[in-house]
Amino acid sequence: MRYGHRAVRGKAALLCAAFLLVVGVAPSFAAPETEEEAESRAEREFFSAESGELFADERQKDSATGGEPEAPPVYIPPDDALPKVTARSAVVMDALTGEVLYQRGMNDRRYPASTTKIMTLITALETKGISFDDAVAASPAAAAMEGSTMWLEQGDRFRLEELYYGMMLVSGNDAAVAVAEHAAGSVPEFARRMTEKARAIGAEHTQFTNSCGLHDPRHFTTAYDLALITVYGYKNPAFRQIVSTKERRVPLMKPPFFQNLENENMLLWIYPGANGVKTGYTDAAGRCVVTAAERDGVQLVSVVLDAVYMWNDSIAMLDYGFRNVEGRDVVKKGEHIASVPVAGGDRETVALAAKDTLRLSVPHGDMSAYRREIKAPRSVEAPVRRGDKLGEAVYYYRGKKVASVALTADSAVGRENSFIAGLSRLWHKIAALFA
Repeated sequence: MRYGHRAVRGKAALLCAAFLLVVGVAPSFAAPETEEEAESRAEREFFSAESGELFADERQKDSATGGEPEAPPVYIPPDDALPKVTARSAVVMDALTGEVLYQRGMNDRRYPASTTKIMTLITALETKGISFDDAVAASPAAAAMEGSTMWLEQGDRFRLEELYYGMMLVSGNDAAVAVAEHAAGSVPEFARRMTEKARAIGAEHTQFTNSCGLHDPRHFTTAYDLALITVYGYKNPAFRQIVSTKERRVPLMKPPFFQNLENENMLLWIYPGANGVKTGYTDAAGRCVVTAAERDGVQLVSVVLDAVYMWNDSIAMLDYGFRNVEGRDVVKKGEHIASVPVAGGDRETVALAAKDTLRLSVPHGDMSAYRREIKAPRSVEAPVRRGDKLGEAVYYYRGKKVASVALTADSAVGRENSFIAGLSRLWHKIAALFA
């Protein structure tokens, strides 16, 4: 049996939640049996604009009445900053610096479920020889996928870009298989590339065996690795665009000739600054979600694995992250940063100014972990035009390069037509050869 993406989510979900608040009724739902049903059930933790809280699911009530076995308790360390978080593994990471702002069991091995598709998208976007406009036909294997799907039938043809949206917005397992087969010829080969790329990113405790996240004991990750992978993805503008999209209208070759996709990530609809990323569920993985938000120039990534209340957890963790990191303009556009000597010029030096304003995220308000290095020539030869790029200011966080800003000539410097200026230019050329 196959399941399509759910019919009610996004704005409709919020209206439903408000209605339930007014009438004072909380619905009861059967325990999830498939990934699609479970993800739908997880997303019934509706947001209430009045109370600022999410409706909890029925897991605890079901357990108390014998409807569902109780899971082992979550270990909460004594020094845990967010003891109400229900996830077994969790992490909040500053995307610029990689600084971990909060974590619980972040290095414990977990099953990623459909958050796998984050790596699927990254790997596909970086595959050479394929493009958004490629026509992709659904194979029998793709069309036979169960769980969350975008209802592909064998032979259906879509632009590759639309499959990316189907994979990330409605968690289409069929789309993830079609993408893998198109990019690598087979799902196993594509999964091998996913693992290889994850290791290159620094996710050393991650291994993939498929492109959609269906359970396999050899398919695993950690909260920390998943945060690293997601932070890497945000460096790609196409990745950022896709995972932050709320709705997408996909054309079809048959009636009704379009399919409207609404993103399953509830935070995109309710959390200020939210701009990603992906939900997931299997029986073995539990409820998982990777979320992200950007405020005041600070980009955060939150990972929640095997949680009871994944939306509550994500909001609490992102809020905590934003309380512990600030955006700070360390360089203003046009600010003089350095100067260099000018050989043979009508002026001895030229000032170097920042081409743009540079804003950095500062975890815990501490700039001491940053180091700035000015990279500029020892001298330049006249003439110099205003705006010429003559160097850059590079910023390192704990020894790792995280940002830079170009340095340009703040004014023009003409040639000085004299014998001494000629000797100066000659000396500059000789010195440059030996330098």
